[in-house]
Amino acid sequence: MSSEPPPGSGQPPDDDPFRKQPPPAEGSGSPYSTPPPYGGSPHGGGDPYGGGPADPLAGMPPLAPSGRRTLARIIDMIMVAVVVWLITWGVGVSEYNVDSDDMQYGKSLAQSALAAVLYIAYDTVMISRSGQTLGKKWLGMRVANLDNGSTPSTQSTLIRSAVLWIPFAFCCACIWTAIAGGWSYFDKPYKQGLHDKAAKTVVVSTT
Repeated sequence: MSSEPPPGSGQPPDDDPFRKQPPPAEGSGSPYSTPPPYGGSPHGGGDPYGGGPADPLAGMPPLAPSGRRTLARIIDMIMVAVVVWLITWGVGVSEYNVDSDDMQYGKSLAQSALAAVLYIAYDTVMISRSGQTLGKKWLGMRVANLDNGSTPSTQSTLIRSAVLWIPFAFCCACIWTAIAGGWSYFDKPYKQGLHDKAAKTVVVSTT
């Protein structure tokens, strides 16, 4: 009987290649290794979710630059937007057909709903599998759980995606994208967007 948890259970499998391994026992390291200066971590701070003094990023790759994250997000947005446009064009729905008629409003709402579903599905499926959307993969980044560095579960990724894409699709696309994603430019010490905070994830470099 397999010891691995079921997919989407929130518990990363033991063979997750990105999961942080427990630190070696004291005294087992190289006698020539040098501890971090001042006994701290370059990221600083403790775990904001667990309250412990240890840095949850210890042993993980460096955090991805916010500018590269923005570029990856733009790539993903364009790819999914093309799919949304093709589907809505094929069924005669146009977001930009301004008309006071209720039918036109219904079509616009339908496109917003379709966009939300596709964006959320894209992010959830891709990130829960490997931690990477295509944009992140091409630019050398991945999403990781803050507490252990593993690939986020389906549940965590769904929360992350919903926080990012539902407001984007229905009300304030440009403004919400700038706020949620732009938060990582100022957040310390983990460079989290609002969607990362909701899912307790970070974005780290893979290169």
